[in-house]
Amino acid sequence: MGSFFSTMFTPPPAADDGGDSRVVAVHSTATWDEQWGAHKSNPNKLIVIDFSATWCGPCRFIEPAFKDMAGRFADAVFFKIDVDELSEVARQWKVEAMPTFVLIKGGKEVSRVVGAKKDELERKVNMFISSSSS
Repeated sequence: MGSFFSTMFTPPPAADDGGDSRVVAVHSTATWDEQWGAHKSNPNKLIVIDFSATWCGPCRFIEPAFKDMAGRFADAVFFKIDVDELSEVARQWKVEAMPTFVLIKGGKEVSRVVGAKKDELERKVNMFISSSSS
């Protein structure tokens, strides 16, 4: 019976970073600075940052949904930042739990979702993308 429950509550393995995902995995401060500089000043472009960690079960659980959203919402830019690799960037955005999703427009945070709350994240992404086109 123990194995039944462990299979129910064990998150799926982290998806491979390869493939056709539109999520930009950022592994260095220099890359982050370059990407941030390229996108922050566009007032109509939604930026969604997934602050996660490789050891975080909920992060691995929501990763496929995050990649799916990145594929469906072409009007947004999706970044993935490992808090252990880029702890200074995580500190700058006041990340205290994983996963944390920060939504940004025009260089300013417009919303945040803390936890693997797929429906809430998708609703907010949809809302802020829709507000760009109106």
